[in-house]
Amino acid sequence: MASQAMLSHSSLVVRSGPQVKLNRSTRCKSIGGFVSRGLNPLQKKITPKRAVFVKAATADEADPVSELEAVAAAVEKLKMENEALKGQLVEEEEQISDLAAAVATTVAPPAIQTGSAINPDFSTFTYPPVSTDGKGIYQHDAGFRGHEGHLDYRWNQYCEKRSAIDQHEGGLEKFSRGYEYFGFHRSLAGITYREWAPAASKACLFGDFNDWNPTSHPMTKNSFGVFEINLPNEADGSPAIAHGSRVKIHMLAESGEWIDRIPAWIKMAVQAPGEIPFNGVYYDPPPEETYSFQFPRPKKPKALRIYECHVGMSSPEPKVSTYLEFARDVVPRAAKLGYNAIQLMAVQEHAFYGSFGYHVTNFFAVSSRCGTPDELKYLIDTAHSYGLQVLMDVVHSHASNNTLDGINSFDGSDTWLFHSGERGYHWMWDSRLFNYAHWETVRFLLSNLRWWVEEYKFDGFRFDGVTSMMYTHHGLQYEFTGNYSEYFGLNTDVDCMSYLMLANDMLHTLYPDIVTIGEDVSGMPTLCRPVSEGGIGFDYRLQMAIADKWVEVMEEWHDDYAWDLGNITFCLENRRYNEKCISYAESHDQALVGSKTLAFWMMGADMYDKMSSTQPTTDRVNRAFALHKMIRLLTMSLGGEGYLTFMGNEFGHPEWIDFPRDDRIDTKGVLIPGNGNSHNLARRRYDLADADHLRYRYLQNFEEEMNEVEELLSIMASPHQYISRKDNNDKVIVIERGDAVLVFNFHPTNAYSDYRVGCNKVAKYTLVLNSDLEEFGGFGNLSGGEFFATDWQHDGRPFSFQVYAPPRTCAVYAPAEYAEPLDAYCEESPDADECRMYDD
Repeated sequence: MASQAMLSHSSLVVRSGPQVKLNRSTRCKSIGGFVSRGLNPLQKKITPKRAVFVKAATADEADPVSELEAVAAAVEKLKMENEALKGQLVEEEEQISDLAAAVATTVAPPAIQTGSAINPDFSTFTYPPVSTDGKGIYQHDAGFRGHEGHLDYRWNQYCEKRSAIDQHEGGLEKFSRGYEYFGFHRSLAGITYREWAPAASKACLFGDFNDWNPTSHPMTKNSFGVFEINLPNEADGSPAIAHGSRVKIHMLAESGEWIDRIPAWIKMAVQAPGEIPFNGVYYDPPPEETYSFQFPRPKKPKALRIYECHVGMSSPEPKVSTYLEFARDVVPRAAKLGYNAIQLMAVQEHAFYGSFGYHVTNFFAVSSRCGTPDELKYLIDTAHSYGLQVLMDVVHSHASNNTLDGINSFDGSDTWLFHSGERGYHWMWDSRLFNYAHWETVRFLLSNLRWWVEEYKFDGFRFDGVTSMMYTHHGLQYEFTGNYSEYFGLNTDVDCMSYLMLANDMLHTLYPDIVTIGEDVSGMPTLCRPVSEGGIGFDYRLQMAIADKWVEVMEEWHDDYAWDLGNITFCLENRRYNEKCISYAESHDQALVGSKTLAFWMMGADMYDKMSSTQPTTDRVNRAFALHKMIRLLTMSLGGEGYLTFMGNEFGHPEWIDFPRDDRIDTKGVLIPGNGNSHNLARRRYDLADADHLRYRYLQNFEEEMNEVEELLSIMASPHQYISRKDNNDKVIVIERGDAVLVFNFHPTNAYSDYRVGCNKVAKYTLVLNSDLEEFGGFGNLSGGEFFATDWQHDGRPFSFQVYAPPRTCAVYAPAEYAEPLDAYCEESPDADECRMYDD
């Protein structure tokens, strides 16, 4: 007998309380120490509760119990646990109230920018009509005129779909709420379940609620292919389907075969112990066990600094971590490191853990490995309490080809939401491809986006695989040269482009502070121009070529003296004007087994046994630390309007990612060795970065300071970006970004005294970021002070000043007013170098 899946859930409460500002143990001399984002001392520590699976008794047990008896026992146990937890929370609340009262008079409340309301009301909302001609894109690039026919056709396709949705569905706002009609819905009278399955001739709902009787609960089908069933409440008023019980839909396909499927709009799916396919679970906890959001969404930041995360592998321990543990351990860390957004991977349910979440099986369900839907809500609300936006890595480019626990061939046909035949199959990813021309596909995907925003309060999306979506060749075995005919022609899937335009239109109209990022390697023009101009509407494009360039440098540029700085800076700047990008030196891709992170490339085996800070290390480690810092700052300052790093890469994580897996035989009969299903390499060793005796903390310290300086100077948000020097002889790069001047000396051995750098204003500059500080793993050869710019023209700039540039260092100089306020620090230490007064 299959095991019964039951879910535990905790009533969770997150409180803000006052934030205590903590001085860092080390400070950057040149700025008098920025105040770090302190951890909230009133943030509760919640013991994570996991889903409980009740196994049916086996034949050899002495006193077997029925499955229903086991479930009943589990429910009673959960009730007792919840009561105990509630008592614990009440006690904690009293303690927290006392602490809050004690510190309220001395500590200000958290200064979190208040953004959108927790629950926006669309009851009286009228979706605005299309009011432009879609020709605004031509103002940005005259070259588009040569492809006006394609671009106008694309715009007309979008307008026709908008018009049809307005006419037949009441507008995009209503059309994108398909989750309120399809799936399971409970009312005072009972439960209604609906499913679109046009290729099936008959359907029945079955599950634990009817002892898996495949005929007792038939569904009716309307002329649109929608099956429906109403299940009235039991005599005692309880719902006909119990929360946490398993359900499936039983359908007669066109082939004459009866097929069983997990409901396509299911909110949760769980893999029971000893089973391979996931089980669809009816998730409807009572009100007292649901989590209520308490914090508004933060405002959209001027420039995104994203901490890319995978909840399951976020623990230092070799296990699957949970939403609650992530909220407790990683969210405060991301805030302290200076990021203003976290991007969650693998949120949508996926049967294969090793897919990194990219082979989605259940699009409306959260990954149950990490907890329940309400525990994910708690994670997101906790992030909002720290002022962090939460972005979701959403997969609308393809779907898992699983049928037993996915949506492939849902109604027995090859065309349910997908293209038929070869066009509906991605040969490299072994997955199904959506048909974006299909009405119900568009409804399903738009509603999916809306669901995650409305139900879970996500602040935006990183759309995965956009290149694969936009082209009929999916970017496979195709080299983009930048010729516009590669983007605006028969290779482009215009139906997909109109879907992406509808998605961005809907999201940005309903949620003005939302963020959308497109993962595109092709460089599609207009990707990040507003839909009203005729663009695709993303806020940012993920600048994937930069990480590839750094891999090329690591793999092929073996002579440090021969680095081509012009080649590097060209790649970093190679993006379209007025189309914003997210830059990154490395992401999860470089951390996967088979690839290498920057730290791994540069340190090799030394990263395991030469990292003690209590004794001298090797030249290899010193070089790696210096370049690691320089590469990340150069990427942030020159590569785009936002920045991303994958969790752990900021401190040079010493292990690659290898998901637990068994040995397997591939399609050619070749044995592919596994790793014994070990989680040892599917974790993040934050304990190494927090150890006082290891050097990893130096890179972490630098990342924190780099993010703080970016926040202070609005480096990435500034439209002013100018490279005044890229000298391959000196190996020096000098950049202006906003009012900041950034100096990079990549030379392995040469130090430059009184090195003149150009700037664009007369000012007294101060050193606000110094990679050579000992707290960052440097040698302490570069110190702070004041640097007075004069009208000495240099490198084509109207003004200049002189600096000292030790080898393999980077430094950020800013006008002195940016180094303020230092008032509090100077009151305590008036004789400090930063506090000395000078006559202008």
